[in-house]
Amino acid sequence: MATAVPYLGVIEGFFGASWAWQERAAYPAFLGAHGYSFYVYAPKDEPFLRKRWNEPFPAERLNHLKDLCAAFKAAGLHFGVGLSPYEAYRAYGPEARTALRAKVEVLNSLHVDILCVLFDDMRGDLPNLAETQIRILGDIRDVSTAPRIIFCPTYYSYDPIIERCFGAMPQNYLEDLGKGLDDSIGLFWTGEKVMSSAYPAEHLSEVAERIRRKPFLWDNYPVNDSKRASPFIFLRAFENRGAHLTELLSGHAVNPMKQPWLSQIPLASLALNYSQGSSYDRDLVSMMCINQVCGEELGKLIGEDLALFNDVGGAALSEEQRRHLRARYEPRIENPICREIVTWLNGGYEFDPACLTD
Repeated sequence: MATAVPYLGVIEGFFGASWAWQERAAYPAFLGAHGYSFYVYAPKDEPFLRKRWNEPFPAERLNHLKDLCAAFKAAGLHFGVGLSPYEAYRAYGPEARTALRAKVEVLNSLHVDILCVLFDDMRGDLPNLAETQIRILGDIRDVSTAPRIIFCPTYYSYDPIIERCFGAMPQNYLEDLGKGLDDSIGLFWTGEKVMSSAYPAEHLSEVAERIRRKPFLWDNYPVNDSKRASPFIFLRAFENRGAHLTELLSGHAVNPMKQPWLSQIPLASLALNYSQGSSYDRDLVSMMCINQVCGEELGKLIGEDLALFNDVGGAALSEEQRRHLRARYEPRIENPICREIVTWLNGGYEFDPACLTD
């Protein structure tokens, strides 16, 4: 029996080189055709939303954002931006508050539907962390015209890797956020791990109790920016994101791969994982999405090579396997999907050591 699909979207939030503007331009039509409702622009290499957040956008970049926002709205989708005021909570005084207000007002000029405030992947073992972040979110909410604000806390999972990289989570951090943040503000959560393979109902219910709201899932599949995941191209369909999540989440955002065209293969399956319920077959849906995105001829080749991309990975390919892939995809390099495969074979999409969690 078909089940309801939650508020689904894509958040471009990975480390490494981000997508090109012309690649993003293909996503309004694609997302609209596959059950998604929003896209959030939040590349980790976007300096004017992250480490240089308090500097003005260059005019050309702001114009690109305006055009992209208009394209998503024209397709009937919501458009969002992820603002990461890097470690502003370390010294949040009048100067930082004024700069933050100015940046939010610039984002207001885009008429964004979603403003994500992202304090992930930053040092967090600080006194009064929750209190300061609550104050920052309150100041942003007072200025922002975005209908929806979603906050990513510094500790966004129980995965011990976060504390190893960014320090111990302050006592009662999540509970303090839950009590102090306005009820209208969503809160991102990646699950039991940074890269979770499933989302047990008991876990999500326990998190919801601590943060006093349903979590907004930040799903790190099929993203491949970590040191361990960078050699792979994850093309299999989603699994374990079915009907049990619909009533437990306020939304579901997917972090895609560094390869925008190949990302469309697994992304095409997410709404089906929800809507098909117990009849969902991951292997069948994987092949269906490969053929749907790539076309039957290219889809047949990629289906035959699926294990090399998804399981073996570029670093472990034998010379024979590498020659096999080159012979199949280099003659088709004008196709952007094949071009991404050849770039991957040539050592492109390298791991960005700024990505500390794995």
